[in-house]
Amino acid sequence: MSKADRPDQPGAAERFNEETATYAVRGSDVPDLEAGVAAIRNVLKTLPVRPGVYRMQDARGDVLYVGKARALKNRVTSYTQVAKLPKRLQRMVAQTRSMTIVTTRTEAEALLLEAQLIKRFRPAYNVLLRDDKSFPFILLREDHEFPRVQKHRGARRIKGQYYGPFASAGSVTRTLNALQKLFLLRSCSDSFFANRSRPCLLYQIKRCSAPCVDRIDRKDYADLVADAKSFLAGKSTNVQTRLSRSMAEAAEAQDYELAAVYRDRLRALTYIQGSQTVHAEGLGDADIFALACKAGSMCIQAFFIRGGQNWGHRAFFPAHTADVPEAEVLSSFLVQFYDDMPPPRRILVDRELADGELLTEALTARAERKIVIERPQRGDRRKVMEQARRNAEEALDRRMAEATTQGKLLRELADMFELAEPPKRIEVYDNSHIMGTNATGAMIVAGPEGFRKNNYRKFNIKSGVTPGDDFGMMREVLQRRFARLEKDDPDRASGEWPDLLLIDGGKGQLSAVCDVLEDAGVHDVPVVGVAKGPHHGREGREVFHLPGGREITLPPNSALLFYIQRLRDEAHRFAIGTHRQKRAKSLTTSTLDDVPGIGPNRKRALLMHFGTARAVKGAALEDLERAPGISSAMARQLYDFFHPAG
Repeated sequence: MSKADRPDQPGAAERFNEETATYAVRGSDVPDLEAGVAAIRNVLKTLPVRPGVYRMQDARGDVLYVGKARALKNRVTSYTQVAKLPKRLQRMVAQTRSMTIVTTRTEAEALLLEAQLIKRFRPAYNVLLRDDKSFPFILLREDHEFPRVQKHRGARRIKGQYYGPFASAGSVTRTLNALQKLFLLRSCSDSFFANRSRPCLLYQIKRCSAPCVDRIDRKDYADLVADAKSFLAGKSTNVQTRLSRSMAEAAEAQDYELAAVYRDRLRALTYIQGSQTVHAEGLGDADIFALACKAGSMCIQAFFIRGGQNWGHRAFFPAHTADVPEAEVLSSFLVQFYDDMPPPRRILVDRELADGELLTEALTARAERKIVIERPQRGDRRKVMEQARRNAEEALDRRMAEATTQGKLLRELADMFELAEPPKRIEVYDNSHIMGTNATGAMIVAGPEGFRKNNYRKFNIKSGVTPGDDFGMMREVLQRRFARLEKDDPDRASGEWPDLLLIDGGKGQLSAVCDVLEDAGVHDVPVVGVAKGPHHGREGREVFHLPGGREITLPPNSALLFYIQRLRDEAHRFAIGTHRQKRAKSLTTSTLDDVPGIGPNRKRALLMHFGTARAVKGAALEDLERAPGISSAMARQLYDFFHPAG
């Protein structure tokens, strides 16, 4: 703790924390341009002329903006020259009451740190990459003598070769299917592999070479792995030549069955080469980005090219782009995109970037190899860029058309349920269980931009709810949800409070939810129960129950009815999926998992010795002591766990 933070310095006008270099001025919660400028000027008194990152914060400490600078003092000074700032930044300065400063060695380091902090805090005045889901990769594992090929998401900690990113799970699945047809690599887990006594179905349908039962030796399997690596690295022509030669040799030796196998693999390879929607030959490894802008909305289209093959494309719609130059939006998008994504050697963009040289330097330092960012001007690369730009424009047109329709539906929804304005956040709740077991609750969120899947939540029913008590389960889910809201955001400033609750159920579920809201002191969140009609909703006869006993129905062909059904069905899908995951997990657990000191190895030894967990539970102390790997002390602990009165 620094001197200024010590309690023996009351009444100090400013505070300084040496670890994070935080300066603050006490001020009103009400936006005030003079107070904001005063807070910034107070920071300037001791601000160094060095590279670094600054965070502007409001009176509650919430981050408004994250920026980087080559010279912090010069950059932050510009915010005090209010007349030169655009209206957007003037609003930000008016809300600013404190700043946090972090110095770095170089401006490139500051750029990378800025991206990390933007993704962490999601400030209201920064351009934000909305879609922050991890991308799928193909992993060719190398921690086994017979390498396995599989889909992978998340941190790349497993030993092996990673190929990606792919734009979607569908792109990965298609490529994995091709790899299985072409190279017959195994995709099974190591435990499944170790316990096979005969080939599985994948061998029968010619999708695996069955190394688990020695249908292929290690050398021949290694050759298949080498071919797969060549294919994924873009050397498919070499693979094609080798397959053609092998087919000819098999035919010449009159081994027509083997020749047919090579023929089928050649067909699979030819199909993949012919299915590329982007002409990517000669590009090697590259990412392509094009930006489209219309009526204040922006779309960035990304193509992922690896080894000269198109591994899919995806459209992104960055947030907070109003009044921000297009080149700055694209530059900010790229630095956030590559925050946790390995960049390829070449990045193609459709315009000159703000801080383009700095971004190149930062990505090169992070990747520890040279990265090139360029704007193609002619030739095939220019054609590919034009294709990406057309895709961006079409995706933006679709998005704007959907937003128009969505806005109309939300206005109709507000009119129907007598809301003050169209809801910006709709929360839909559903429960799932089988005879009361593995009970789970689910919450999905929707708004003007569609489903917000990053905001979905799962709830494991924890309290002693009577099995099958749907009302009790709904009551617990809503109690936990609103208790968390009251704790995290009592002032309702974060936008996480719902404007409308939709409950899958009738009067009983609605009553349970209303009781929870009453107990929580929440009186201004509208609640509607969505109950299926007499024919379980098959004819669009849903009944909407409102507090006070009022009921509403809509015509079967109503667009608003279809929209509410879609919300209800999405909540049902998510609840069912959550329940199935929990049920599947429960099938793989046993009572031995709850015994202190029993890890995977001892659990396996006990099950191999006794056969079942029930047999272990009923075993005598002497029998437990004879089990391999179980000491007398462990046997006593195990016996006492299952016989507490003994």
